[in-house]
Order: sequence, then C-alpha cells, then structure tokens
Amino acid sequence: MTAPGIEQTPTPGQTIGPFFGFALPYDGGGELVPPTRPDAIRFHGRVLDGAGVPVPDALVELRQTAPDGSVPRAAGSLQRDGYTFTGWGRAATDRTGHFQFSTLRPGGGSPFFALAVFARGLTDRLFTRAYLPGAAPAQWPSLEAAADDRGFVFDIRLQGEAETVFLSYR
Repeated sequence: MTAPGIEQTPTPGQTIGPFFGFALPYDGGGELVPPTRPDAIRFHGRVLDGAGVPVPDALVELRQTAPDGSVPRAAGSLQRDGYTFTGWGRAATDRTGHFQFSTLRPGGGSPFFALAVFARGLTDRLFTRAYLPGAAPAQWPSLEAAADDRGFVFDIRLQGEAETVFLSYR
C-alpha cells in the first residue's frame, strides 16, 4: 500500500531483503510506555558482531508479558497512544550498536523479554531471551540481563566466543 505523494523505493537486495526501510523503524517503536511514566523501566543494550564491533544497522523486536504476568492482547503496537501497553516494540540500533526500549517490568514465574534480531548477513531473524536477574535457567546464565540504575541492560553478541544463546521455534 502506497501513501499518496510518497515515492517508495526498496533498499538493495540483501540476505534478509529487499525490504522497504521506511516501514521498519517508526515513531515510538521503542516506547512501549512513555519513559516519564512512574513505573517505566529502560531495557537496553548493544548488538555486537563476532569481533565485538557494534552493528549499527540491526533491528531488535521485543515481546513481553505485562507486570502481572498476563500476555497483553491490546491492539495499537504501530500507533502508540501513550497509555495502552501492548507488550511489543521495535527499535533500531544506532551507530554504536545501541538499542533501547521504554517499557514495564515483565511479570510471571521466570520473567523475561523475548527478542528477535534482524541484521545484515543473517538469512533469517534470530530469537533469544533476556531474563531478569535471578530468573535465567541454570543452563543459560548468559541470557540473564543485568540491572542498572533505570532498568536492565543486555548485549546481544551475534557470534564468537561470547555468542548469545539463540533459540529455534517450530
């Protein structure tokens, strides 16, 4: 669907493209809740390649439960209204590989953020999780986010010695 008066040209073909870059990042994509909301937290980190170099053109999608552990079912993820919590967001990395979300603390038995990563050179998205401190399964301690002054930080390493554990789904 084309907006009237807007020329839309696909990006060059890549392993995960071609795609229309204008439609991926969008205003408020990383703000599941306004950062000024009293119970808002920041979930952030960096996407790094195998040599530890920041990936400046990755896209991170986040899905999570609400603070009470329920799965949000509200519509409106692509058009934020400032108060409806949908549990889904999308953030692009900046030139330093940094991504950031303003969200709520997930609830449930083993609270985590479910993440999908899109980046150059990937044939498909990668899935991982970032568990809150103390909630990561014993076999995956590297999937534990660290607490910081405003929330949690979690770096995603695409390959190499400290590669993030990636999950597969049927």
